[in-house]
Amino acid sequence: MARRSKAREVALQMLFQIDLNPDVDPRDIRKMINERISDEDLRHFAWRLFVGVREYRNQIDEQIVAVAENWSLNRMPPTDRNALRLGAFEILFFDTPRRVAIDEAIELAKLFGTKNSSQFVNGILDQLGQEQDEAAN
Repeated sequence: MARRSKAREVALQMLFQIDLNPDVDPRDIRKMINERISDEDLRHFAWRLFVGVREYRNQIDEQIVAVAENWSLNRMPPTDRNALRLGAFEILFFDTPRRVAIDEAIELAKLFGTKNSSQFVNGILDQLGQEQDEAAN
């Protein structure tokens, strides 16, 4: 597993955790990240992803809903919803190349989601990327 892929995996797990248990203290999230990742740079990367998704969550959710035809966030499985949030954060607000962000989110969906999750995540993030390109032009 690529180094940053492991950090994304842990960030997704923490996003899932706080999505289902919103009262979890962020210090506990930080502690869990530190327990799962030994490399300091990867810990920092996972924390930046987690905090970034949390900081921009409303904007990210709006963007996802705008391209997810006939899907509300509440209807999406929590794993898919958080893989989408993570991928969307990297596409919209982080310096990750779009294709890398999409590929990583797809792999997370394959690892933690259902058999259709990867296709769902791919379709939404690809559409989001296209809309971002159109808005830039």
